[in-house]
Amino acid sequence: MAVKPIFEKENILVTGGAGFIGSHLCDELIKKSKVICIDNFITGQEDNIDHLLKNPDFEFVRHDITEPLEIEKLSELRKFKVKFQGIQKIYHLACPTAPREYNKIPIETLLANSHGTKNILELAVKNKAKFLFLSSSAIYGEPLEKAPFKEDYWGFINPIGPRSCYNEGKRFAESMVMNYGKKYNLEVKILRVFNSFGPRMRLDDGRMIPDFITAALEGRDIEIYSPQEATSTFCYISDLIEAIQRAMRSNFSGVVNIGNPEELKIINIANEIIKLTQSASKIVFKKPLPFTAKQGLPDISLAKEKLGWFPVIPLGEGLKKTIDQMKGKSRVVGIENINFNK
Repeated sequence: MAVKPIFEKENILVTGGAGFIGSHLCDELIKKSKVICIDNFITGQEDNIDHLLKNPDFEFVRHDITEPLEIEKLSELRKFKVKFQGIQKIYHLACPTAPREYNKIPIETLLANSHGTKNILELAVKNKAKFLFLSSSAIYGEPLEKAPFKEDYWGFINPIGPRSCYNEGKRFAESMVMNYGKKYNLEVKILRVFNSFGPRMRLDDGRMIPDFITAALEGRDIEIYSPQEATSTFCYISDLIEAIQRAMRSNFSGVVNIGNPEELKIINIANEIIKLTQSASKIVFKKPLPFTAKQGLPDISLAKEKLGWFPVIPLGEGLKKTIDQMKGKSRVVGIENINFNK
């Protein structure tokens, strides 16, 4: 098969492009490429991409990836000459990611990682496109020892537990990606992403930092569903987006961890948020929820070696940017009455 011509810019497909990570990725890709954003808004949000809709190099397609996608037949993509140029790169991020809703959308989560991943891989095969899959540290399960997770660790997972639809879904998707890559000689990359945070995170999906910030801005108790000595790691969104782009540009194919290896006490994160918001909130500890899990640490040696990547944004700086964006969210009751500049 002859290589399709590339006109003035590459055509890039981003599934889950209206989500927290996907929308930030689209912001960067649109600077040099034509971007096709796919989402069905199960956990993505339209306001994440509103600012991109008038850009002539951006096109949003509302579609459930568990259904086949015949991209070349979409009339709205004629301007990208997809029928002639095809798609050069695919970033597959689409997966419902809302810990508080795992028990509400388990089948949707499993199908996105199985049927959905297969459908997008078929597009990659048809277009001979480079393929990047955003996996998760969840495939490792809970740590059995203090050592950071390396890519060659197989994981300790409960296949029928409260988080199984997400954890096992990601594990199956990784297997699908790797086997498609081998069978069809595709260039595939898998990024196992550890905790990340930043502007545009949903305020209601059960993630720790948005929950803490929302509580602090409303003056409510900050509830920590873990022991007082519990720790975790957090990577700011701009560092994560840089890692994703470096991975796609690199010659590296395979699996790589992406995360911040700095281990932080959760209570210290809560106290920092209270300080930055000038909140009167108090910290209370509660019994862990069913969908919560003990977090492991990332070993990012391979990311440093193969991608030349490591996180550079300090937690405090990332929290300030996240809080500034969340203060503008109308869904957070009472924020407009707080004086943050005193």
